[in-house]
Amino acid sequence: MVGVTHKLGIIGFGGMGRNHYKHMINEEYSRIEVKGIFDISPKACEAARERGAYVYESLEAILGDPEIDLILVSATNDAHKSLSIAAMQAGKNVISEKPVTMNSGELEEIMAVAKETGKVFTIDHNRRTNRDFVLMRRNAESGIIGKPIVIESRVEGSRGMPKGWRTLKELGGGMMLDWGVHLIDQLLYMMGDEKVKEVYCKMLSIQYPEVDDNFHLMMTFESGLIVIVEVGTNHYIPHPRWYVMGEKGTIQIDNWDCNGKIIRNINKEDIWDEEIFYTKAGPTKTMAPRSAKSVETIELSCPEDVEDSLYVVYDQFLDAVEGKAPLTITAEQAMRVMKLMEAAFVSVNEKRSVEVNI
Repeated sequence: MVGVTHKLGIIGFGGMGRNHYKHMINEEYSRIEVKGIFDISPKACEAARERGAYVYESLEAILGDPEIDLILVSATNDAHKSLSIAAMQAGKNVISEKPVTMNSGELEEIMAVAKETGKVFTIDHNRRTNRDFVLMRRNAESGIIGKPIVIESRVEGSRGMPKGWRTLKELGGGMMLDWGVHLIDQLLYMMGDEKVKEVYCKMLSIQYPEVDDNFHLMMTFESGLIVIVEVGTNHYIPHPRWYVMGEKGTIQIDNWDCNGKIIRNINKEDIWDEEIFYTKAGPTKTMAPRSAKSVETIELSCPEDVEDSLYVVYDQFLDAVEGKAPLTITAEQAMRVMKLMEAAFVSVNEKRSVEVNI
């Protein structure tokens, strides 16, 4: 392939390793060539061979290949720390799948080795360019609904969790570490340096007793913004992907296809009729509907100018490796996500809200 300057070794060829491989062998992306893979599972190695990949016989062999300058760590979560450290100590730049580690202490060890070796270390926080997130962010920050007061982010399915490592605590299973990491990262990325001051979380273990298969997390930022993150695997009727309550309107984005709308106030309509409004549930004044002339409805659609792919993550990684630009997905950012997830687990275990400064 013309223009290839970097060779990538993939450690771990499960679902995510295969996803990266599929994208990296695309000839339209010429900055990387996949040199080969290693996995402790014979079944995974056979799957790699079936896809035309070269398979190394050992971890030492892939890390000892002098042609490889990049390593993707896509093994189970419990192995991310040891593999990332071993790769950097072998002279490789590393991109780790999420969650970056099992806890913040492990990430501190990785950061120390990155500093010691001078190698570039980044994380596959690839959902910052998801079109549904970008659409929500642009509209929430535009002022079209006034100051956002509550942002609700939800990912919900109804098939339960797939069997395998996700069901085992020792391997880093559960929905907080699987999906929560993405949703928290999106919102921290959006909020920039603003700190989270309070965390409250409830978790359910409906299908597998060791790990959370549903959770409800509430974070309060120093500005007073409340963020609700919910992930569930038992929702036969899902909530909207995004729901933003502002001072002057509401944003609702139903799904990843970006179907949704904004309804915003164009007439405060704070003069109340003396008459009570009657519903099937009885009389009400507070919940009486607005008149149609007092609001404006804006239909939403996917932002077509957004590049939503793994290449965005790899480009910032390679630009840093080549000294062209600093990383935009950093270990320091991942550390905030890890510490917030740890605070969520404390909240669950101690059945209380947790004051933080993250």
